[in-house]
Amino acid sequence: MNVLLENLPLVGEGFLNTLSLLGLTILFALPLGIVLAGFRISPVASLRLTSSVFTEIFRNIPLTLIFFFMVFVVPRLGLVIPDFFVTAVIALTLYTAPFYGEAVRSGVNSVPIGQAEAARSLGLGFSQVLTLVVLPQAIRSVIPPIINVTIALTKNSSVATGFFVVTLVTVVQRLVNTDPAALLWLFAGVAVCYLLITITLGQVADRLEQKWRVAR
Repeated sequence: MNVLLENLPLVGEGFLNTLSLLGLTILFALPLGIVLAGFRISPVASLRLTSSVFTEIFRNIPLTLIFFFMVFVVPRLGLVIPDFFVTAVIALTLYTAPFYGEAVRSGVNSVPIGQAEAARSLGLGFSQVLTLVVLPQAIRSVIPPIINVTIALTKNSSVATGFFVVTLVTVVQRLVNTDPAALLWLFAGVAVCYLLITITLGQVADRLEQKWRVAR
């Protein structure tokens, strides 16, 4: 226990960096996922193809491979990203956005098709039908899978440890070398930090579901 208390600055840095990776990736990946979902159900064939290709590529490539590409291959192509933290956000965004997109698309598909047909009969365009009619009804069913993707993202952020970004896993890596006997406490402390994040996300999901259940 003392090893954690004596190294609170490192623990705090790892915890805050993990939260920052999570927050920034959500900020970019969720809107991109919504766009991908919109493209997947678009009447324009080229948009459907673009979204499908992007989704299938990044959803089926290991996250570690995406990190390797961003850190070692991209600079060879002439694009230099000076900050490894920014690189980690980009890699996590590319990997996570397709999962958000599929979660949103499943929610959209749960809305009765008659709703969209009725909206189109009133003269609304595709974007209007999607944003004004379909998405508001799909929100409730979309929340659980989005939270599940976000919880997975929380754990996936640990991959950044291997690419020069300080995360909670870094705390274990660094401190276990100085005090191997404290390994159990280190794992327990880091596990508690991850649980704080994931349990909080679960609570947020429950509250949002209850809110929209009442509203409906």
